Amino acid sequence: MAAGDREAFANVYDRWSGKILVLIVSILVDYAQSEEVLQEVFLEVWQRASSFDPDRGSARAFLVTLARRRAIDRVRSSQAARNREERQLPEPDYDQTLSEVEERIVASDVRAVLNEVGEPHKSTIELAFLTGYKYSEIAQMQGIPLGTVKTRIRDGLAKMRKLMEGER
Repeated sequence: MAAGDREAFANVYDRWSGKILVLIVSILVDYAQSEEVLQEVFLEVWQRASSFDPDRGSARAFLVTLARRRAIDRVRSSQAARNREERQLPEPDYDQTLSEVEERIVASDVRAVLNEVGEPHKSTIELAFLTGYKYSEIAQMQGIPLGTVKTRIRDGLAKMRKLMEGER
């Protein structure tokens, strides 16, 4: 095989491929990947046949060592890929993103309608609902009776409702 004899390679392959495949499958578990690794091992055996030194070990030991190394490299490579995927930024929560977009659209519509309602309703509604002031505080701030604040808010909300329902 070291001299490039294809028949010698075929004999080694026929004799050892089944046993080496069992070893690789025991490491990788995935049969398809194991077959790929087996092919890589025998390609390397063919390419490195001239460097094989029987004084350093048997052909069996040479094949087993190559197969184990390749299989373990494949496991490590797969684990590294999974680790990279786990470190990636999480995908946005599309339900939350959609909800935020819808809220912005609604808020924009409300602001537009509130502008259309006009004063004095607009400022009274903004103070009550956007800043959280109590009706009595608004009355004091604007220097108007509490009943007027309540009327402006009630009438302003009624106008807004009609505008938002399309009854402009």
